[in-house]
Amino acid sequence: MILTEGKTKHIECLEQMLPIRDALDVISGKWKMLILTSIMHGNRRFKEIETSIPKINPKILSKELKDMEEHQLIKRIVHDEYPVLIEYVATDYSRTLKSVMMELHAWGVNHRKKILGQ
Repeated sequence: MILTEGKTKHIECLEQMLPIRDALDVISGKWKMLILTSIMHGNRRFKEIETSIPKINPKILSKELKDMEEHQLIKRIVHDEYPVLIEYVATDYSRTLKSVMMELHAWGVNHRKKILGQ
């Protein structure tokens, strides 16, 4: 299957897989897309994000937020006040994933209908 079109019709499979693997390395896992969705819906504080995602462990949330910050998907903002206020916001770079997220959502809705009849 050729995922990209261009002058050459014969693209090596590895050339197709490497960018996909790179993308999955950044966004894969059980929680990252859910965390990003939560943040994009306005949940900016740790507790808000944690509450919005059923069954997420605070330790896992903390780890995933750090990883997402390293990959520039979110920005951690520390407000210098007492008590210290920390917020997480989606970056412009993370917003480039919006079409991917919408496609995943649509696929998930169809999958639930097909498999679960919902």
